[in-house]
Amino acid sequence: MSDTRTLIHRWFEEVWNQGREATIDELFAADAIAHGLGEKGVEVRGPGELKTFWRNLRSAIPDIHIRVEDTVADGDKVAARVFLEGTHTGDGLGIPASGNRVAVTGIVMVRVLGGQIVDGWNSWDQLGLLQQTGAIQAPPASYHFTANRS
Repeated sequence: MSDTRTLIHRWFEEVWNQGREATIDELFAADAIAHGLGEKGVEVRGPGELKTFWRNLRSAIPDIHIRVEDTVADGDKVAARVFLEGTHTGDGLGIPASGNRVAVTGIVMVRVLGGQIVDGWNSWDQLGLLQQTGAIQAPPASYHFTANRS
């Protein structure tokens, strides 16, 4: 397994599954930028801001588990297809605890330099997460999307 693949597997296992905050300091560079984690258009910069995001998500879903399903590496970048699951028992996302089990997929790409993440791009099924936590109503099961074919 390439060094970038090893790093991304270690990141999800230690930071998210084991809850090791110290690994953020070790693997997320001081000037690193994560896109797609904060509010729309807001980047998460450096270990301090990432820890705030991490604490909020882990307090909302304390039993969070993220499984890396696939990785593709090219030079200093690695992409991972991931599956997140857990129980929404806290309000760290600004959503009252629902007690619901949640399961969402995502794609994460990181750029690694000197053994640390320096850039990260995150795309998660945020709509699915909001629906599963009860923050927003899911459309009725009978709803079907149809494209306008004019």
